[in-house]
Amino acid sequence: MATKVLVPRLGEGVEEVTITKWLKKEGDSIKELEPLLEVNTDKVDTEIPAPASGVILKIEMQEGQPAKVGQLLAIIGASGESVGSGQLTVDSKKVATQPSAPASQPAAVASQPQATNHQPSTTNRELGFISPVVAKIAAERGIDLSQVPGTGMNGRITKNDVLNFAGTGEKKVASAPSALHAAPVVTSEQGDTLIKHTLIRRQIADHMVMSKSVSPHVLTVMEADMSKVVKHRAANKSAFERDGANLTFTAYFMMAIVAGLKTYPSANSSWTDEGLLVHKAVNIGMATSLGADGLIVPVIKGADNLSLLAMARTVNDLATRARARKLQPDEVKGGTFTLTNHGISGSLFAMPVINQPQCGILGVGAMQKRAVVVDDAIAIRPMVYMSFVFDHRILDGASADNFLMKVRETLENWA
Repeated sequence: MATKVLVPRLGEGVEEVTITKWLKKEGDSIKELEPLLEVNTDKVDTEIPAPASGVILKIEMQEGQPAKVGQLLAIIGASGESVGSGQLTVDSKKVATQPSAPASQPAAVASQPQATNHQPSTTNRELGFISPVVAKIAAERGIDLSQVPGTGMNGRITKNDVLNFAGTGEKKVASAPSALHAAPVVTSEQGDTLIKHTLIRRQIADHMVMSKSVSPHVLTVMEADMSKVVKHRAANKSAFERDGANLTFTAYFMMAIVAGLKTYPSANSSWTDEGLLVHKAVNIGMATSLGADGLIVPVIKGADNLSLLAMARTVNDLATRARARKLQPDEVKGGTFTLTNHGISGSLFAMPVINQPQCGILGVGAMQKRAVVVDDAIAIRPMVYMSFVFDHRILDGASADNFLMKVRETLENWA
């Protein structure tokens, strides 16, 4: 009897994935629990194993397509077994009935009201089935879908087909969007190289553009004297290493953020149309570079319950597994605030983009010894700029400065 391969629930709040790579093709043999395909959700790649041994009789979803939890991916059965129409029916109890947001947007965004001028799903004699995502992208970019070659099942036009078509600058419809909303036309010269966007890069781009359009970003900057932190770290680094933790400055910044969020809870909140949603949990995201692939933000859950030692261990673990691409989907969800250490590359200060739907993000620059005035005398101190970008709908200048001042005081008075 044939076995259906459905999108599994990969974690709390994960309702949709994107098919990134099939590891087998139709007609291939496969053993139970052998990796069948890779999917991506919030920049985390996960392998889905085969639920049974047999032959891949049918692949229903193509690479680049979004799929909801419970949706049919493929059918595995005996060699030569026919796949009846009844076997292709997905269990409606396991499939979400409400459309979810594209995989590049956080779950919280999916609950927001959507514009009503998007093209609906449609069936066209020439184009075949056009999904809401494909119709939306085509409408926003002024793409004539009749000009787009489809690579999906039975020539179906996928999201990647439209994005790739847009990237080549091929023919668009005459009635393109107004100049205010139209994407800029990029011309290429002889010898230019087109590097195709990765899925992670597209997700980052979509999320950054969305964030800037959702909340008014405001920047405030303060400088912190890290003398006491540097002294404490030097005195305790060896002891922490014996306990299996690398004591980095990131752990201190995390603890200082916790102090700031506990003192000023409005900085640990999200904007909603009904009111300000102040989060009970203090879950701090830690922006981690993936090199050329971009970055990912693993989340330290319950950060307010951790000691400095536990914080250092958690920071080490998440950073190591993030760079090794071994995070679980749940580990990049549920953040209520974010820290980004752009100083690793030498930057002194920057204006990070808020990780929606959070209230703010703290950027930490490179630590440098600088001449400062201490008690009316010139002194050399290890100084660092801290850039706090906040949602001006939630915080005003004074409340944002109060939060950042608490972070600075915690670092400068470390004991």
